Amino acid sequence: MSGGSGQQVEPVIVIHGGAWAIPESLAEASVAGVKQAARAGHALLRQGGSAVDAVERAVTVLEDDPAFDAGTGSVLNAAGEVEMDAVVMDGGTLRAGGVACVSNIQHPVHLARLVMDKTDHALLVGKGANQFAGQMGVPTVAMETLVTETARAEWQRYMQYRETVQDLFSNRAGLSGCDTVGAVAVDVTGNVAFATSTGGITAKRPGRVGDSPIVGAGGYADSQVGAVSSTGHGEAIIRTCLAHRIITLMETGQSPDAASRTALDHMTRRVQGSGGVVVVSAGGEVGVNFTTQRMAWAWVKDGQVHSGLDAGQHDLEPL
Repeated sequence: MSGGSGQQVEPVIVIHGGAWAIPESLAEASVAGVKQAARAGHALLRQGGSAVDAVERAVTVLEDDPAFDAGTGSVLNAAGEVEMDAVVMDGGTLRAGGVACVSNIQHPVHLARLVMDKTDHALLVGKGANQFAGQMGVPTVAMETLVTETARAEWQRYMQYRETVQDLFSNRAGLSGCDTVGAVAVDVTGNVAFATSTGGITAKRPGRVGDSPIVGAGGYADSQVGAVSSTGHGEAIIRTCLAHRIITLMETGQSPDAASRTALDHMTRRVQGSGGVVVVSAGGEVGVNFTTQRMAWAWVKDGQVHSGLDAGQHDLEPL
């Protein structure tokens, strides 16, 4: 990997667990989950591990946590099936790997990493992605192991009442399934990376792909600038190229916080979309912003774990 500053920097990792109307029943588990993922990723960074390894490790932790809609905990599409998306990007080389509409894979983020490392492609989808998983020796799991009872009940309620996708973000229907998970990191060399993973939106049309595996939308990483992972209404994020817009604003001198606020406001004005982002600059400056009711987030920097769920909330504890 290349593209870092060439100087030793303090490693930083930032995590999100999805931006939506997170109910109280999932609040504690959501914050605990993102903190666990942040600690796991940062442990690799402290040992001199790469930013790519750290974000993959952090997202893998989230994919194993049924509180999140990624890997275990994935929601069901309109056909009652699991279709998952994931992506990884190395900001030093600008290489990326993504998968979309994959099924029966415990850790889609690992499969995305293999696409980046083992192929000349940036995105594999559906049957081809699952075939590639088999060629790489990635084990398959029964779909039932990826679906919680909560996700199944949500699917049944949706199919009965046909609430719209917007209900997930407004909580008008009391939906409980969440959205994307993601991570950004900068390692000791100054290299940055991002990873994002999702089980999609309950009762989505089969074959629907949101922003998560799309470079420039679901995330972006450039070690000359920083890294972004997005979450929220995928179609809106795609249409505004949210992650790349934030990187472009940072190139003009805006901080991660200012750039993310500006880009999210733009998305609201232009396409009436809501969502959230976590951002880290190549120098380790952090930005966390969202326009939904809540977003579970955590970051580790300077030996401290920062976390929150609601706007204005910021908990701090030793690493």
